[in-house]
Amino acid sequence: MESKLKQLRRAMESTTHKGDHFTEFQKMNIRKAVHTDRRVKPNRPNKFVLFAISTFAICLLAFFISTELLIRQDPEKISGGMNNEWEIRHEYKVNQNIKFSILPDPNLKAGTPYGYIFSFAEPFDTYEGKELSISAFHKETGERIQVLPHQEITEPSPGYPGLQRFTTAFTLPYEGLWKYEVYLDGKAYGDVVVSVAEKEKDAPITLPEDIPDFVQESDFDTIDWERKAVEFGDRGIIGNENKSGVIGADMPSLNGQKWMWHLWGIEDADLTIVGFHKESQTVHKVLNGMGWTIRAYGPNNGADAHTPSSVKIPKKGEWAILLYVDGELFDQLIYDINE
Repeated sequence: MESKLKQLRRAMESTTHKGDHFTEFQKMNIRKAVHTDRRVKPNRPNKFVLFAISTFAICLLAFFISTELLIRQDPEKISGGMNNEWEIRHEYKVNQNIKFSILPDPNLKAGTPYGYIFSFAEPFDTYEGKELSISAFHKETGERIQVLPHQEITEPSPGYPGLQRFTTAFTLPYEGLWKYEVYLDGKAYGDVVVSVAEKEKDAPITLPEDIPDFVQESDFDTIDWERKAVEFGDRGIIGNENKSGVIGADMPSLNGQKWMWHLWGIEDADLTIVGFHKESQTVHKVLNGMGWTIRAYGPNNGADAHTPSSVKIPKKGEWAILLYVDGELFDQLIYDINE
């Protein structure tokens, strides 16, 4: 029996069973094959990634569309002279096509009413049933005035098939460059730029429409231009001693400045501040980013009441700052402001 077993062992060793049957390389390949899923699914994009990309594309398209609409509706962006939007021009064009033009008075001056003829070139149905309004924007002061309230267009100009002879009249308070902005149903339609000459010295003073009712034209006749504001005290207050004064009036104020107002003989009160420019004989709001009136309260630097504010003086020159306390003219401060 033992001899037979030896013979069988020799026979097996002489076949494929002889030696090492699995190398380490073969074992590695077998393990890899066992752990690999033969039913591998195709590589599909992540749903969240697809959603994010689609959303971004939609938002980008909406951005460009909304930007285009804003450019069309913003009077600052649609001007007929984008290279120099303040270049004097009496026509508004789109792609070299005139949309409207104006005929201003050649003797146009500030402070005096003048008539205008607006000639609109598009067919009448462009304007029919819509509300037309006009605003005037002053380059130097940044002030915008509505010179023609909303007016519904119901019929063509007399003797014309369209709106070729639309007339209106209004007064501009300051000299310089003005942009007339035309709106249809509250949307910007176009603009033109005109130059307005300095008002005549003997012309009546024009008060801004939103100025408080207690401010009267006669108040400016009482200005004593010889009574210059002076510095007093140890804190650099410039004004009329024991009456009113300002800290900051000696600082550059044409581009904005903080002023600290001081009042004597007054406790908590409403302080209305009105600026009057001597050279142009024009009335201005000098408080920056607010109305005509602020609240003065509490003692400070020896004064009985004080209040801080931001001011922006529209132009160089000699100024009278009229102060009203609770609706009554209180004092006048005379300053030379040149920077």
